Amino acid sequence: MSNFWVYFVLFVSGFLESLCNNATNTSNARLLLVSFDGFRADYLERYAFPNLQKMISDGALVKHVKNVFVTKTFPNHYSIVTGRYAESHGIVDNSMYDAATNKTFSTFSDKDKFWWNEATPIWVTNQRQGHKSGGAMWPGTDVPIQNTTPSYYLNYNHSVPFRTRVDHIIEWFSNSPDPMNFGTLYWEEPDSTGHRHGPDSEEINKTLKKVDDNIGYLMDQLQKFGLSNIVNLIITSDHGMAQCSEKKVIRLDNCIGRDNYTRITYSPVTAILPIENVHYVYTLLSKCDKHMKVYLKEDIPDRFHYKHNTRIQPILLVADEGWTIVQNGSIPSLGDHGYDNALPSMQPLLVAYGPVFRKAYKTDSINSVDVYPLMCHILGLKEEPNNGTFRNVRCMMASESCVGLPDVIGIVIGSLMILITLSCLIILLKKRASSPHRAFARLQLQDDDDDDPLID
Repeated sequence: MSNFWVYFVLFVSGFLESLCNNATNTSNARLLLVSFDGFRADYLERYAFPNLQKMISDGALVKHVKNVFVTKTFPNHYSIVTGRYAESHGIVDNSMYDAATNKTFSTFSDKDKFWWNEATPIWVTNQRQGHKSGGAMWPGTDVPIQNTTPSYYLNYNHSVPFRTRVDHIIEWFSNSPDPMNFGTLYWEEPDSTGHRHGPDSEEINKTLKKVDDNIGYLMDQLQKFGLSNIVNLIITSDHGMAQCSEKKVIRLDNCIGRDNYTRITYSPVTAILPIENVHYVYTLLSKCDKHMKVYLKEDIPDRFHYKHNTRIQPILLVADEGWTIVQNGSIPSLGDHGYDNALPSMQPLLVAYGPVFRKAYKTDSINSVDVYPLMCHILGLKEEPNNGTFRNVRCMMASESCVGLPDVIGIVIGSLMILITLSCLIILLKKRASSPHRAFARLQLQDDDDDDPLID
């Protein structure tokens, strides 16, 4: 019986060793994180995407990425690179107000490091651990966060063409003797077109073709400069896009006077700062429209991870999908985002391509905060505190086993129980085989049995 335990120990040791051997050190890897703003997950079904589809065939696809609430550009881009929810990293919307300092933040006034210093983005961590980072228009890369900017970066300018941004990225990866090992690349499309014309428009299809053409240009340039087998790519987005309509408008002026509040953020998630009486303002707004949910800050659903920050205002208005909140007048755009992050229309996709990723691998969903530990693993970085989980994304890695620690423990315990059961059965059978059959002796017929009732 001792041989069983020897084999069991050898099995477990070999299994664990194989897991450790699969966890290959990727600290010499290079990584480029790309965001096409507002790339809704189901856009993949709208256009053929020959260049993107080639990456999917040779790489990994996440069909839906559950982004963070609110589903706006700045909060989600910062969540991707910090692995934190908005309430934890402090960029809680595209517009913000801080009562303690009387400061305001907007997409046109975002360079004050005060707003960004509540978290550490991966490009800062990468440089602190001895590497060089680069940022081509990614939100925050042109801000001295914790007194650090990437070694290479571009000041944000929406008029700079995507291909010019790519050319800078290629230069930074190729720069000798100090190439970067991590870069970020951002483009405003298809978000801009989605806002102007809506996600169901013919114009969005034309823009999606431009997106795929730009992906093709990026791949060609990596190939041209000998980087295609060195640089790993993660292509994703910050949020999706919903179709809006003139028939779906919530007008606050019909419910409350403007002298009762200040509007800090805008549709479809509107942050309200009451002038005096919070509950009076809340009562009026809660009766305003059945297509708008109204929350006191402390009652915001826990699943949003969106109430533990001083920059979140006392009252939050959340419109139903496709509805627009205005003070008065008509809708400002035919497409919008910011809605509940559980809605499929708000969720982007993710494509991972390169030597560290599995080929032809697909999975249904991950959380956007999971991208951060994935990137840290690829780059060999020690993570900052974050809300992500590497176990959710490890199967995308070619060198990683898809069996996590809980599964290993389950396998070991299950195998142990089976072996113990088998051992007990074998011991029991051996004991029964070696003992005399006394119980059956009384059934043997005896020649001198005169008491047998069958004998006359």
